[in-house]
Parts: sequence; C-alpha cells; structure tokens
Amino acid sequence: MTKQAFLDELRKGLAGLPQEDIEERITFYGEIIDDSIEEGLSEEEAVARCGSVEEIVSQTLADIPLTKLVKEKVKPNRALKAWEIVLIILGFPVWFPLLIAAVSVIFAFYITFWSLIITLWAAELAIAVGALALIAAAALFTVQGHAPTGLAALGAGLLAAGLSVFLFFGCRAATKGILLLTKKVALGVKSLFIKKEDRDA
Repeated sequence: MTKQAFLDELRKGLAGLPQEDIEERITFYGEIIDDSIEEGLSEEEAVARCGSVEEIVSQTLADIPLTKLVKEKVKPNRALKAWEIVLIILGFPVWFPLLIAAVSVIFAFYITFWSLIITLWAAELAIAVGALALIAAAALFTVQGHAPTGLAALGAGLLAAGLSVFLFFGCRAATKGILLLTKKVALGVKSLFIKKEDRDA
C-alpha cells in the first residue's frame, strides 16, 4: 500500500472523530512513513511498519477522552432555533432521567463485575493464608507430639496450597477478561458519540 492510500484509508477510518485528532494522527503517521523511507525502507515497507488501519483507529478511539467525544457530538453545527431550545427545555423531565438511568445501569454493571473480581482475589488470599497457617500448625502439632493431627493439618495445608495455585490462575484469567470487557464497553460507548454520517461519507 502506498503512503497516500494508507493515509486516505486512515482518514476514512477516523471520520467522525474531532477534526484536530484526525489531523494529528494523519500528520504523525505521515512523518513516521517519511522517516522510515529516509532510513532506506520502501514506501510499502514503511507503511507496513505502521500497523493496520483498524488497530490505529481502535487505539485512537481508546486514547480520546469520552468527555471530548461527547462535547464534539453535542456541539451544534448551527445555531439552535427558538422552537428547538423550547423543545429541549420541555423535554428535560423525560430525557434527563433516561440519561441518568442509562449511566446508572452501565455503572452498576461495571461495579458488579469488579466486585466479583475483588471477591475472587479475596477468596484466593484467604485460601493461601489458610494453607500457610495449616502447614505451620502441622509443624507445631508434630513438635508437640501430636503426629497424626500434624499429618492431617499438613495434608489439608497442601490441599489448600494446591487449590490456591489453581485459583490464582483462574483469578488472573478472570481479571484479564474483565479488563478486556471493560475496554470493549468503553470503546462501544465512545463509538456511540462518533458522528455516523461522517464515517459513512
């Protein structure tokens, strides 16, 4: 792919984002390509070094604060007419509670997911500490001459330690999954504020 074709495709992919961010990315990647060509790469190799347009668009969307996208979306392209202002004011008792409800639902899901992750890690910590306590108790019972009790405590401690290891990997996988889900939800919410008509153009 040539530099111009890459930049044109990137501009099309970024359509709907604030214009200053589009120009910033186009300039940035144009300079990267030029620098790579100066280092001796061909134009196609320099473009390939930048990565795919989809990845760049996704990363750009992730980098732009949601508040900036919201401001860009609600900023009128023209002055509002008097009847539009009246309609917004009269509709406030309807649209504002709906907006609050939507934000609350998203926030509740977010809190619920992270509460589950915190609970899993708390259980992991409790089992790991319990395993150490049982192993220490096994040594204490054995020293005091209660070998059967010490052996039982050692077995329970080793079982808890094994469970703790398995739970650790499960907690880590669950945390990565929730982080990925959180990122996708954030990108989904941000994409709602991109002007669809600009992207389709």
